[in-house]
Amino acid sequence: MTNRLELSGVIVKALRRTQSPAGIPHCHFVLEHRSTQEEAGLPRQVYCCINVVVSGKGLQTLTQDLALGSHIQVAGFVSYQTGRNGLGKIVLHAEHIENI
Repeated sequence: MTNRLELSGVIVKALRRTQSPAGIPHCHFVLEHRSTQEEAGLPRQVYCCINVVVSGKGLQTLTQDLALGSHIQVAGFVSYQTGRNGLGKIVLHAEHIENI
């Protein structure tokens, strides 16, 4: 099955770095996307915010130049996560990030 998402936008929540109990580094941030897309032959303004996580020692180099306000394009897979408050959310697990 395919699970792939590519999205561009602006980092709107400061990067937060954590480490799992197993020692795996994680970098978390929120990406905001705004654009005009065509739907049913008409232009539509679209907006979304998505939580992004970058995991693993090799992928942390992708985040070293990122900061609040960075314009980036992210590609990866999505997963459902339940937070400590019991609320669920979709998270984009980044495998590729580039500044735009």
